[in-house]
Amino acid sequence: MYRFICLLFITFDLYILTFIHFGYIQIKIQVRANNELVVVGTDGAYTKPLKTNYLAISPGQTIDVLLVANQPRNRYYMAAKFYSSNPRSQFDNSTTTAIIQYNGKYTPSPNSPVLPPLPAFDDRNASANFTSSLRSLASNDHPIDVPMTITRKLLYTLSINSIPCASNTTCEGPRRTSRFAASINNITFDVPRTSILGAYYRGVNGVYGDDFPDNPPFVFDYTAANLSTSLQTPMNGTEVKILKYNDTVELVFQGTNVVSGIDHPMHLHGYNFYVVGSGFGNFDRQRDPLNYNLVDPPLQQTIAVPQNGWTAIRFRANNPGVWFMHCHFERHVSWGMEMVFIVRNGKRANEKILPPPKDMPKC
Repeated sequence: MYRFICLLFITFDLYILTFIHFGYIQIKIQVRANNELVVVGTDGAYTKPLKTNYLAISPGQTIDVLLVANQPRNRYYMAAKFYSSNPRSQFDNSTTTAIIQYNGKYTPSPNSPVLPPLPAFDDRNASANFTSSLRSLASNDHPIDVPMTITRKLLYTLSINSIPCASNTTCEGPRRTSRFAASINNITFDVPRTSILGAYYRGVNGVYGDDFPDNPPFVFDYTAANLSTSLQTPMNGTEVKILKYNDTVELVFQGTNVVSGIDHPMHLHGYNFYVVGSGFGNFDRQRDPLNYNLVDPPLQQTIAVPQNGWTAIRFRANNPGVWFMHCHFERHVSWGMEMVFIVRNGKRANEKILPPPKDMPKC
């Protein structure tokens, strides 16, 4: 019924740099005995070494991890189980396993491999705590450039919605009288029949509108329980947000409990962004920015917005073009949780959108 995130709990005894990329799950890795994971990068950017006994990775994200084979020669379990922040999700929460085995001549202990203790399948704090622990190197050799003066402040709500079924039909949504949808700022994206990039480059009218709202169209207690069903029906539209070249953007993703709250791994094409803050509940524009990390925030391409929580990102709009932003759950994309940024050209020759290739297929 609902899309969920996954956790993977692992026991390793290796000395490797591991590149992990799962397109549809979030994972956790847990190491038995004295082993530690050392996270050294995410989404292609170095991080300060983070020692941990588990990790969480969002759909579409990558993480680089060091694992040291310093335990007695034996056989050890890798184990995985689902994490679902939505109590109404229906899934198989059994544990899957694999075995890591040391080379050499030895007799495995009679009780090996031992299954490591796994966190609860709905432990949202474990996921959020790991994500908020990542830090950029922010060194002379690896400098960062977090925008400090912001020209565009945006607040985008992320919601699961419902749309009435067609007459005399039943659907899989709430009360069997509606089907599921999803939205950003209460707009379910309506995919056009022709290319937005082509229409923008050639100046073709009527393909999209440029009125995507900076803030939710109406304000309510986004993460409250038992929200009114009147909030469930979104608007449909092909609206884009226009940014000037070199705009400095702060975008706060706000999860909602409309229909049902759930984590959302948000991905922005064309840009990396700094994750400067996050928390549970409703974002407070006066209070929460006081606790931003503007010293060494991680540079990422995908970030998991926690269930019924918020995440703040910053980036500089210095890559002209038409850029898709979406939840990395394919089902949520199919339901309409996406939007488009158009970044206008700058003044110099190397600050302009490139023309489409001559052999680009037509929509």
